[in-house]
Formats: sequence, structure tokens, C-alpha cells
Amino acid sequence: MTRFVLASGSQIRRQVLENAEIPFEVIRPDVDEAVIKAERSDLSPADMALVLGKAKSEAVSRQHPDALVLGADQTMELDGQLLDKLPDAALARDRLLSMRGRPHQLHSGLALYRNGQPVWTHQQTSTLHVRDFSDEFLDSYLERAGFALTASVGAYAFEGLGAQLFERVEGDYYAILGLPLVPLLHALRQEGVLVS
Repeated sequence: MTRFVLASGSQIRRQVLENAEIPFEVIRPDVDEAVIKAERSDLSPADMALVLGKAKSEAVSRQHPDALVLGADQTMELDGQLLDKLPDAALARDRLLSMRGRPHQLHSGLALYRNGQPVWTHQQTSTLHVRDFSDEFLDSYLERAGFALTASVGAYAFEGLGAQLFERVEGDYYAILGLPLVPLLHALRQEGVLVS
């Protein structure tokens, strides 16, 4: 069986793979996302997600050439602008107010590398429509959301309380979580990680 490595520190990506009963190990990549974003500021938010996913996968693959390595990233786009995770939960109110009553896009970029070379890549975009929530809801949400305010770029965990922010979503549930699972499963079968 092919050794499969997740090049990510994301707890939700780990949980998705565990729930699908995929055997894997985790090795966090040594990649400076801020440097990549600065050097490649010409990229669209969708392309940036894939570039970051490739960088993570390649970094770990070069250290572990025997393994099939998955790198993944997700970017958020609001009005054509690439947004970053908030450094402080105190900024979450302004971020959520800027999203209220409006759609935004989440772009997933996945890359599988072997021997430091790409063998598969995938990009997927989901559009999430934030409802016109009340100030009362926002106050309650900010009080209860906790870690999600800084753990994700949109200041929400879609798989939990954050689902209450939305009136409609266009996209795959797993892609919204940052790991489009069905296309990944197909690639893992092709690469010998899973039985076809």
C-alpha cells in the first residue's frame, strides 16, 4: 500500500480523512504562506489556493520521496479581494459585517506530489451567501464562536455554529470545509492509496 501523507496542520482536513477511513500520517510543511502571497500577488484568489497547496505538498514530498503527499489550501474571496485569516478575534465583527447579506467565494486548491513532482491537482470553488443577520445574532455569535473567529478566514466554522450565518450555499460540503473529498478519493484510488 502506498504511504499517504497529509501536508497540513488543519484539524478539519485531518477529520475529513479520518471519517472517510483513509490511512494517512500528518507532516506539517515548512512553508511561509505570507511570502508566497507577497511574491505572487498577481494571482487570482482561486489560483493562489492551488499555488499554496502545491507549495505545501512539494515541501513535504522532497523530504519524503517515497510517499504520496497531499497539500491543500483554501482562500476566501470577497468582491474580488483575497482575504486572510484575522490575527485577532476583536476584528471579527468588522469582517462579519462586511460579509452580511452578501456572497463570497471559497477556493480550494489540492495537489498530490510524489518524488517532489506533481501527479494530480484540483481546484474547486464554492459560493456562500451570508444572510442579512441581525445585530443581536451577531453579538450572540461573536460570544459563542470562540476559536473559529481566527481559525478560518471567514471567522466561521461551517461544520458548526457558523452554518447559521448562511441563507444559501452553492458548492460541495467537503469543498467548503477545505478538502473536496470525492475528487480526492478518485485520485487516491488511481495512485494506489485506496483499493479501486
